[in-house]
Amino acid sequence: MLLAGLSFALMGVAVKLGTPWFSSHELVFYRSAFGLILVLGAVTLHDGLRGLRALSGAHLGLHVRRGLIGFAALATYFYSLTRLPLSMAVTLNYTSPLFLALLAPLTLGERLRAAQITAVALGFAGVVLLLRPWQAQAELAAGLIGLASGLLAGLAYVHVRALGRHDEPEWRTVFWFSAISTLGAAALASAQGWQPAVAPHWALLLGMGLAATVGQLAMTRAYRKGHTAVVAAFAYSTVIFATLLDVIIWQVRLPPVAWLGIALTVAAGVWAAILNVRTEGRA
Repeated sequence: MLLAGLSFALMGVAVKLGTPWFSSHELVFYRSAFGLILVLGAVTLHDGLRGLRALSGAHLGLHVRRGLIGFAALATYFYSLTRLPLSMAVTLNYTSPLFLALLAPLTLGERLRAAQITAVALGFAGVVLLLRPWQAQAELAAGLIGLASGLLAGLAYVHVRALGRHDEPEWRTVFWFSAISTLGAAALASAQGWQPAVAPHWALLLGMGLAATVGQLAMTRAYRKGHTAVVAAFAYSTVIFATLLDVIIWQVRLPPVAWLGIALTVAAGVWAAILNVRTEGRA
Protein backbone atom coordinates (compact mmCIF):
# COMPACT_ATOMS: atom_id res chain seq x y z
CA MET A 1 0.00 0.00 0.00
CA LEU A 2 2.96 2.32 0.58
CA LEU A 3 4.09 1.64 -2.99
CA ALA A 4 0.56 2.43 -4.18
CA GLY A 5 0.53 5.64 -2.14
CA LEU A 6 3.84 6.78 -3.64
CA SER A 7 2.70 5.85 -7.16
CA PHE A 8 -0.53 7.82 -6.90
CA ALA A 9 1.37 10.81 -5.52
CA LEU A 10 3.79 10.61 -8.46
CA MET A 11 0.82 10.47 -10.82
CA GLY A 12 -0.35 13.75 -9.29
CA VAL A 13 3.12 15.22 -9.83
CA ALA A 14 2.98 14.19 -13.50
CA VAL A 15 -0.44 15.82 -13.87
CA LYS A 16 0.83 19.10 -12.43
CA LEU A 17 3.98 18.99 -14.57
CA GLY A 18 1.83 18.45 -17.66
CA THR A 19 -0.45 21.40 -16.88
CA PRO A 20 1.51 23.97 -18.98
CA TRP A 21 0.99 21.89 -22.14
CA PHE A 22 -2.27 19.99 -21.67
CA SER A 23 -5.75 20.65 -20.33
CA SER A 24 -7.05 18.53 -17.47
CA HIS A 25 -9.38 16.78 -19.96
CA GLU A 26 -6.45 15.73 -22.15
CA LEU A 27 -4.58 14.43 -19.11
CA VAL A 28 -7.63 12.39 -18.07
CA PHE A 29 -7.78 11.00 -21.61
CA TYR A 30 -4.15 9.89 -21.68
CA ARG A 31 -4.34 8.40 -18.18
CA SER A 32 -7.56 6.50 -19.00
CA ALA A 33 -6.46 5.37 -22.47
CA PHE A 34 -3.29 3.89 -20.98
CA GLY A 35 -5.36 1.83 -18.53
CA LEU A 36 -7.84 0.81 -21.24
CA ILE A 37 -5.09 -0.51 -23.50
CA LEU A 38 -3.59 -2.51 -20.64
CA VAL A 39 -6.93 -4.07 -19.68
CA LEU A 40 -7.82 -4.98 -23.26
CA GLY A 41 -4.35 -6.40 -23.81
CA ALA A 42 -4.48 -8.49 -20.64
CA VAL A 43 -7.98 -9.84 -21.39
CA THR A 44 -7.05 -10.69 -24.99
CA LEU A 45 -3.84 -12.46 -23.98
CA HIS A 46 -5.59 -14.42 -21.24
CA ASP A 47 -8.90 -15.40 -22.90
CA GLY A 48 -8.71 -14.23 -26.52
CA LEU A 49 -11.98 -13.39 -28.28
CA ARG A 50 -13.96 -15.16 -25.57
CA GLY A 51 -12.66 -12.64 -23.03
CA LEU A 52 -13.61 -9.71 -25.26
CA ARG A 53 -17.15 -11.09 -25.66
CA ALA A 54 -17.42 -11.30 -21.86
CA LEU A 55 -16.76 -7.58 -21.38
CA SER A 56 -20.45 -6.65 -21.23
CA GLY A 57 -21.48 -9.04 -18.44
CA ALA A 58 -24.89 -9.33 -16.80
CA HIS A 59 -24.85 -5.95 -15.06
CA LEU A 60 -23.91 -3.58 -17.85
CA GLY A 61 -26.14 -0.76 -16.60
CA LEU A 62 -24.48 -0.75 -13.19
CA HIS A 63 -21.05 -0.76 -14.82
CA VAL A 64 -22.01 2.21 -17.00
CA ARG A 65 -23.31 4.19 -14.00
CA ARG A 66 -20.12 3.43 -12.06
CA GLY A 67 -18.05 4.40 -15.10
CA LEU A 68 -19.83 7.73 -15.55
CA ILE A 69 -19.49 8.62 -11.87
CA GLY A 70 -15.88 7.48 -11.83
CA PHE A 71 -15.14 9.60 -14.89
CA ALA A 72 -16.69 12.65 -13.23
CA ALA A 73 -14.62 11.96 -10.10
CA LEU A 74 -11.41 11.65 -12.13
CA ALA A 75 -12.17 14.75 -14.20
CA THR A 76 -12.83 16.94 -11.16
CA TYR A 77 -9.77 15.51 -9.37
CA PHE A 78 -7.45 16.24 -12.30
CA TYR A 79 -8.92 19.73 -12.62
CA SER A 80 -8.18 20.43 -8.97
CA LEU A 81 -4.64 19.07 -9.43
CA THR A 82 -4.03 21.64 -12.17
CA ARG A 83 -5.30 24.51 -10.01
CA LEU A 84 -4.31 23.69 -6.42
CA PRO A 85 -1.16 22.68 -4.53
CA LEU A 86 -0.67 18.93 -4.83
CA SER A 87 -1.13 18.29 -1.11
CA MET A 88 -4.41 20.22 -1.01
CA ALA A 89 -5.90 18.55 -4.10
CA VAL A 90 -4.98 15.05 -2.90
CA THR A 91 -6.35 15.70 0.59
CA LEU A 92 -9.68 16.91 -0.80
CA ASN A 93 -9.95 13.87 -3.07
CA TYR A 94 -9.26 11.59 -0.10
CA THR A 95 -12.39 12.80 1.66
CA SER A 96 -14.14 9.95 -0.19
CA PRO A 97 -14.36 7.69 2.94
CA LEU A 98 -16.15 10.55 4.72
CA PHE A 99 -18.72 10.78 1.93
CA LEU A 100 -18.93 6.98 1.74
CA ALA A 101 -19.90 6.89 5.43
CA LEU A 102 -22.81 9.20 4.60
CA LEU A 103 -23.78 7.63 1.28
CA ALA A 104 -23.73 3.95 2.28
CA PRO A 105 -26.76 4.17 4.62
CA LEU A 106 -28.76 5.90 1.87
CA THR A 107 -27.81 3.54 -0.97
CA LEU A 108 -26.89 0.20 0.59
CA GLY A 109 -29.17 0.16 3.62
CA GLU A 110 -26.34 0.27 6.16
CA ARG A 111 -26.77 1.89 9.56
CA LEU A 112 -24.94 5.17 10.25
CA ARG A 113 -23.33 4.95 13.67
CA ALA A 114 -22.31 7.68 16.09
CA ALA A 115 -18.59 7.03 15.50
CA GLN A 116 -19.04 7.54 11.76
CA ILE A 117 -20.93 10.80 12.32
CA THR A 118 -18.10 12.02 14.58
CA ALA A 119 -15.43 11.07 12.03
CA VAL A 120 -17.32 12.86 9.25
CA ALA A 121 -17.76 15.99 11.37
CA LEU A 122 -14.05 16.08 12.23
CA GLY A 123 -13.09 15.49 8.61
CA PHE A 124 -15.19 18.33 7.29
CA ALA A 125 -13.89 20.60 10.03
CA GLY A 126 -10.45 19.83 8.60
CA VAL A 127 -11.71 20.65 5.10
CA VAL A 128 -12.94 24.05 6.31
CA LEU A 129 -9.52 24.78 7.83
CA LEU A 130 -7.84 23.68 4.61
CA LEU A 131 -10.01 25.77 2.28
CA ARG A 132 -10.37 28.73 4.65
CA PRO A 133 -13.58 30.09 3.02
CA TRP A 134 -13.51 33.18 5.26
CA GLN A 135 -10.59 34.46 3.18
CA ALA A 136 -11.14 35.90 -0.29
CA GLN A 137 -8.99 33.60 -2.41
CA ALA A 138 -8.96 32.32 -5.96
CA GLU A 139 -8.38 28.76 -4.75
CA LEU A 140 -11.81 28.40 -3.16
CA ALA A 141 -13.68 27.47 -6.38
CA ALA A 142 -11.02 24.92 -7.34
CA GLY A 143 -11.08 23.63 -3.76
CA LEU A 144 -14.82 23.02 -3.93
CA ILE A 145 -14.34 21.15 -7.21
CA GLY A 146 -11.65 19.08 -5.51
CA LEU A 147 -14.07 18.35 -2.68
CA ALA A 148 -16.64 17.31 -5.29
CA SER A 149 -14.10 14.77 -6.57
CA GLY A 150 -14.11 13.21 -3.09
CA LEU A 151 -17.92 13.07 -3.09
CA LEU A 152 -18.00 11.47 -6.53
CA ALA A 153 -15.24 9.01 -5.60
CA GLY A 154 -17.27 7.96 -2.56
CA LEU A 155 -20.35 7.48 -4.73
CA ALA A 156 -18.30 5.50 -7.25
CA TYR A 157 -17.11 3.20 -4.47
CA VAL A 158 -20.71 2.59 -3.43
CA HIS A 159 -21.28 1.28 -6.97
CA VAL A 160 -18.10 -0.83 -6.76
CA ARG A 161 -19.44 -2.41 -3.58
CA ALA A 162 -22.76 -3.09 -5.30
CA LEU A 163 -20.92 -4.73 -8.20
CA GLY A 164 -18.96 -6.81 -5.71
CA ARG A 165 -22.22 -8.10 -4.25
CA HIS A 166 -23.08 -9.31 -7.76
CA ASP A 167 -19.66 -11.07 -7.97
CA GLU A 168 -18.59 -8.93 -10.89
CA PRO A 169 -14.84 -9.33 -11.64
CA GLU A 170 -12.57 -6.36 -10.97
CA TRP A 171 -11.15 -6.33 -14.50
CA ARG A 172 -14.63 -5.74 -15.98
CA THR A 173 -15.22 -2.82 -13.64
CA VAL A 174 -11.83 -1.33 -14.54
CA PHE A 175 -12.53 -1.83 -18.25
CA TRP A 176 -15.81 0.09 -18.26
CA PHE A 177 -14.40 2.83 -16.06
CA SER A 178 -11.40 3.23 -18.38
CA ALA A 179 -13.50 3.04 -21.55
CA ILE A 180 -16.07 5.62 -20.41
CA SER A 181 -13.37 7.93 -19.04
CA THR A 182 -11.40 7.71 -22.29
CA LEU A 183 -14.45 8.52 -24.43
CA GLY A 184 -15.72 11.25 -22.11
CA ALA A 185 -12.35 12.95 -21.81
CA ALA A 186 -11.83 12.71 -25.60
CA ALA A 187 -15.17 14.45 -26.18
CA LEU A 188 -14.37 17.27 -23.72
CA ALA A 189 -10.84 17.68 -25.04
CA SER A 190 -12.11 17.81 -28.63
CA ALA A 191 -14.58 20.54 -27.73
CA GLN A 192 -11.78 22.52 -26.06
CA GLY A 193 -9.08 21.76 -28.63
CA TRP A 194 -6.18 19.30 -28.49
CA GLN A 195 -2.60 20.34 -27.84
CA PRO A 196 0.17 18.63 -29.83
CA ALA A 197 2.33 16.18 -27.87
CA VAL A 198 6.01 15.98 -28.76
CA ALA A 199 8.64 13.48 -27.57
CA PRO A 200 9.33 15.01 -24.09
CA HIS A 201 5.59 15.25 -23.49
CA TRP A 202 5.08 11.59 -24.33
CA ALA A 203 7.65 10.63 -21.70
CA LEU A 204 5.67 12.61 -19.12
CA LEU A 205 2.35 11.10 -20.23
CA LEU A 206 3.82 7.60 -20.20
CA GLY A 207 5.14 8.21 -16.69
CA MET A 208 1.70 9.36 -15.57
CA GLY A 209 0.03 6.24 -16.99
CA LEU A 210 2.74 3.97 -15.59
CA ALA A 211 2.45 5.50 -12.10
CA ALA A 212 -1.33 5.11 -12.16
CA THR A 213 -1.06 1.47 -13.29
CA VAL A 214 1.57 0.54 -10.70
CA GLY A 215 -0.59 2.22 -8.06
CA GLN A 216 -3.67 0.24 -9.10
CA LEU A 217 -1.78 -3.06 -9.15
CA ALA A 218 -0.08 -2.44 -5.80
CA MET A 219 -3.34 -1.33 -4.19
CA THR A 220 -5.19 -4.40 -5.51
CA ARG A 221 -2.50 -6.71 -4.16
CA ALA A 222 -2.47 -4.92 -0.81
CA TYR A 223 -6.22 -5.34 -0.35
CA ARG A 224 -6.02 -8.96 -1.49
CA LYS A 225 -3.14 -9.96 0.81
CA GLY A 226 -3.42 -7.61 3.80
CA HIS A 227 -5.90 -6.79 6.55
CA THR A 228 -8.48 -4.57 4.90
CA ALA A 229 -8.77 -2.02 7.72
CA VAL A 230 -4.99 -1.62 7.94
CA VAL A 231 -4.64 -1.28 4.18
CA ALA A 232 -7.44 1.32 4.08
CA ALA A 233 -5.58 3.37 6.69
CA PHE A 234 -2.26 3.11 4.81
CA ALA A 235 -4.00 4.38 1.67
CA TYR A 236 -3.59 7.84 3.21
CA SER A 237 0.15 7.55 2.67
CA THR A 238 -0.67 9.20 -0.67
CA VAL A 239 -1.41 12.44 1.19
CA ILE A 240 1.89 12.21 3.08
CA PHE A 241 3.91 11.54 -0.07
CA ALA A 242 2.07 14.32 -1.94
CA THR A 243 2.78 16.78 0.86
CA LEU A 244 6.49 15.93 0.85
CA LEU A 245 6.69 16.22 -2.93
CA ASP A 246 4.81 19.52 -2.79
CA VAL A 247 7.44 20.95 -0.47
CA ILE A 248 10.42 19.46 -2.35
CA ILE A 249 9.38 20.28 -5.93
CA TRP A 250 7.26 23.42 -5.62
CA GLN A 251 8.41 24.75 -2.20
CA VAL A 252 4.76 25.08 -1.17
CA ARG A 253 4.21 27.12 2.00
CA LEU A 254 0.68 26.70 3.27
CA PRO A 255 -0.33 28.57 6.43
CA PRO A 256 -0.30 26.56 9.69
CA VAL A 257 -4.10 26.43 9.79
CA ALA A 258 -4.09 24.68 6.38
CA TRP A 259 -1.57 22.08 7.59
CA LEU A 260 -3.80 21.54 10.62
CA GLY A 261 -6.72 21.04 8.26
CA ILE A 262 -4.77 18.44 6.27
CA ALA A 263 -3.81 16.56 9.44
CA LEU A 264 -7.38 16.62 10.77
CA THR A 265 -8.88 15.53 7.44
CA VAL A 266 -6.39 12.66 7.11
CA ALA A 267 -6.97 11.47 10.69
CA ALA A 268 -10.75 11.57 10.23
CA GLY A 269 -10.46 9.88 6.83
CA VAL A 270 -8.40 7.03 8.27
CA TRP A 271 -10.93 6.62 11.06
CA ALA A 272 -13.86 6.70 8.62
CA ALA A 273 -12.13 4.23 6.29
CA ILE A 274 -11.62 1.75 9.14
CA LEU A 275 -15.24 2.19 10.29
CA ASN A 276 -16.47 1.69 6.69
CA VAL A 277 -14.49 -1.56 6.44
CA ARG A 278 -15.92 -2.85 9.73
CA THR A 279 -19.45 -1.89 8.68
CA GLU A 280 -18.98 -3.65 5.32
CA GLY A 281 -17.70 -6.74 7.13
CA ARG A 282 -20.93 -6.96 9.13
CA ALA A 283 -23.14 -6.40 6.09
